[in-house]
This record gives sequence, C-alpha cells and structure tokens, in this order.
Amino acid sequence: MNRTLLLAGCGLLALGLVGCKTNKEAPHGQFSEMGVTTAAVSTAARMTMTNQLSPELLQPSTEWFTLGPGDRVEIEVVGHADTRAITFVGPDGKLYYHLLPGLDVWGLTLTQARDVIEKELAKYLTDPQVAMTLREIGSKHVWILGRLNKPGIYPLSTPTTLLESLALAGGSARSTSQVTTEELADLRHSFVMRRGQNLPVDFYRLLHEGDISQNIYLQPDDFVYVPSALSQEIYVLGAVKAPRTVPYGERMTLVSALAGASGAATVEWIAQGATLGPQPDAYLSHVAIVRGSLAQPQLIIANYGAIVKGREADIPLEPGDIIYVPNATYSTLKRYLNTIVNTFITTVAANEGIRAGGGTVTVGVSVPVGR
Repeated sequence: MNRTLLLAGCGLLALGLVGCKTNKEAPHGQFSEMGVTTAAVSTAARMTMTNQLSPELLQPSTEWFTLGPGDRVEIEVVGHADTRAITFVGPDGKLYYHLLPGLDVWGLTLTQARDVIEKELAKYLTDPQVAMTLREIGSKHVWILGRLNKPGIYPLSTPTTLLESLALAGGSARSTSQVTTEELADLRHSFVMRRGQNLPVDFYRLLHEGDISQNIYLQPDDFVYVPSALSQEIYVLGAVKAPRTVPYGERMTLVSALAGASGAATVEWIAQGATLGPQPDAYLSHVAIVRGSLAQPQLIIANYGAIVKGREADIPLEPGDIIYVPNATYSTLKRYLNTIVNTFITTVAANEGIRAGGGTVTVGVSVPVGR
C-alpha cells in the first residue's frame, strides 16, 4: 500500500489538510478505560474485556412481518372462488395478481398489502374483500456457515434462536474417528454478525455449558459463523501492506507474523523536492494482539517500533491470535478492541459469503482507525 504525498513544508495545502506528523512511533497515546491506563507502552499492556449481551437480544422480535422478493402468497376475492391464485413477490418487489398492474408491496405487512390490492380492485369491482395468506417465506434468511454438518443459507420463517439455527445446520462438526470425538469447531472465534456489528455471544458457554443467557434470537440477514479448530493461523489486519491470514509456525512472534503480511504500510514522502523514502503509515507503538474468545477477548498492546529496534522483547504468538496495526492512536481501549473485533468478523464474513456464493476471490481489508 504505497502512496505518494506531495508536501509543501509541513502543510498539505493542496489536499486541504493542516499539520504534519512524520513520526508515528511517538509520542505515545494515552488509553483510559475501565480503570486501565497506559501513559506509554514501554512494555506490552494487557487487559481482558467481557461484553454483555443486551436482554433485548434474548427476546423474539416484536416487529410485524413485511413482504419481500421471493415470498409466496395466496390471494382470493371473498365470494369469487375463481379469483383464488398463488403468486410470488417478484425481484422488483412487486406483486402481480390477475389483470392488476404490478403492485409495489416490498416492505409492507400482509394487512397493508391486502389494502393496496383492495384499493386497486375497487376500480373494477364493487367493495371487494380480499383474503391474503402467506404460504412461503423467501425474503428472510440467515447465513449459517463454517464447521457445521449442514452449513448453508436458511429461510427465517418463524422466531428462531441461535441454538435452533445451529441445530438446523446439523450442529457443529466432530471427528468421525472411533477413538476420539474431538470438537472440530473453534468456538472461541465463532460469532454472530448483525448489520456489520459483532454480537458478543459466547458459543462455548452456550454449547458446552448450556448457558441459555447466550441463546439470542436471530433476525433476517444475521451471519452466524463457526470456524474450524483445525486451522492454525494468525490473522493480520489493519495498516499492513497485505492484510491476510498467516500460517502459524512454532515459536512464531509478532515480528515474524507482520513479516508474513509484508510488513507495516508505508507512504512515500516528498518534501521540497527531496525524496525522503518510504515512511511508516502505521502507528507502530500501539500494535494490538487480540487473543482468546471474541466474547471475552484479551487485548495486548505492544510497541512494535521499539521491538524491531531491539529496545523491547518480541512477543510470542498463539494460534488464532488477531494482530491489528492502526494508523492512528485511540483514546479508549474498549473502542479500539471493538474496532479490531468488528474488522475481523467483517473480513471473515465477507470471505465466507463469497465462498458460499461460489466465488473464489478473497477480501483483504485494511481499515483506517479513528478516535
């Protein structure tokens, strides 16, 4: 990710920017959250955060069902048996019934759609009374993918819990060996994504401890993913040249993992006609390692700049670690951690969604961070 910026002194007047910061290792930012403060990251700072599920997630949705493309309905004008017909809401969101023009019913409840049909039929019939019945739902789905026995995209026809959806997908896969029933699913990195955000469900507590407080109700377009426990990988995201998964090797460290992603991102600086060469486009003093369950992640903040200069010890990694290189400092650890987790699940969900649709191109994501 090499870019060239033209500087006039320390200002970027041509780009409408003010100010200049060419040293991204210093000064150290200050994080403060939940009693954790690090004025400088001279040694790796660590914290563990527990995300709590909102009680509302454990209740079925109170919203009325609305029609969408793929829904199948039965329509009949009361008293006219020959008007009974079964039709679909088309890809354009319109419903076609007898001689009526296409009626836009996308997003309407059954009652609202029935009123629209009655209004149009009133142009041809006297006081028509329409009976409308939903026969099949084709517009509401949930994605249930990963190390499951029957992963796929399933219709959401009734209020459905996470446990019910996992059972629908055949449950998490286990070894078929006669000498072991080893869990093949990585419950630590399993997640539910809703509208691009992670819902902090603890899959281990739900599936192994029977903790029903983690059994949320799903909504249309929720993305449930259960990764494989057999993959030994490190996830490297953020301001690096090639965001990707890096195969885990014995005694792997932070430095070797970033090298596997082609190193931190750089920018080519040109000032007053002199080329200064590639400069870091990453905030190297606050490189993060997220370890453990996504529901209770441990955050480790490392001064990568000091590590590569030999001023601090390198950090050993574990399989499944998520490394995130920011290009700006954060004011709170909680916001920083949530950004990392959401970047991780969005990247994984995009790639798995592409594979589920038959695609082969994977997505590498480098997300600029903010405060």
